[in-house]
Amino acid sequence: MNKPIMAKATAVWLVDNTTLSFRQIAEFCGLHELEIQGIADGDVAQGVKGFDPITNNQLDQAEIDKGEADPAYNLKLKFNAAAVGEEKRRGPRYTPLSKRQDRPASILWLVKFHPELTDGQISKLVGTTKPTIQAIRERTHWNIANIQPIDPVALGLCKQSELDGAVQKAARKKAADGGLMSDDERRKLVSTEQSLGMEPEPKMPTAISGLETFTLSGRHDDEKEDKVPDADSFFNLPDVGDDDDEDDDR
Repeated sequence: MNKPIMAKATAVWLVDNTTLSFRQIAEFCGLHELEIQGIADGDVAQGVKGFDPITNNQLDQAEIDKGEADPAYNLKLKFNAAAVGEEKRRGPRYTPLSKRQDRPASILWLVKFHPELTDGQISKLVGTTKPTIQAIRERTHWNIANIQPIDPVALGLCKQSELDGAVQKAARKKAADGGLMSDDERRKLVSTEQSLGMEPEPKMPTAISGLETFTLSGRHDDEKEDKVPDADSFFNLPDVGDDDDEDDDR
């Protein structure tokens, strides 16, 4: 661990019980120097009880003495063998209380749009349990009728890079097992950066040579239409009866 546990409470104790500079305390606790100044002024961490780093085996008194004697000295965190490997804690990630109600929606989105992901991968992405994922897969969740699928990246439950990495890993595992992927699954495996850089696929042919000169009736514009007799010509026929009368008079 590079920083002490309960950093703000440790900073409160150091401000109250030592003459270390704000910079030294901020550097040791992983906080901003202005935040340490706010603690000293009483504007920050009101009501926070100080956490003694000496009695809790995080700092030696000799380190504090060196820091008080030399303002440029940086305090060194005491080595704790029991803390080795805690940064690589396995299992579901911590989800804030304000976002825990959004987890079922994100689980449904992952199950629907990325069925190749395992329950373990979904659990790590959104910080949930496998029984909850199984209930949503089987649609036996108590609130399944009211759950709408929402992208976990949009909800802030995971990063896009983490989702892309999980999907790519699932694809490699499926390929190693000899599974075949559909075209939709292949498109889903493309990362966000790759999809944004791809040119849009044409939905229709850009040009169809030889067809643009055809009319809606199916005839070519250059094709000569058959001549249709004029309707008036049927009513201007020669008078046959008048010719016969003239022959009789003769």
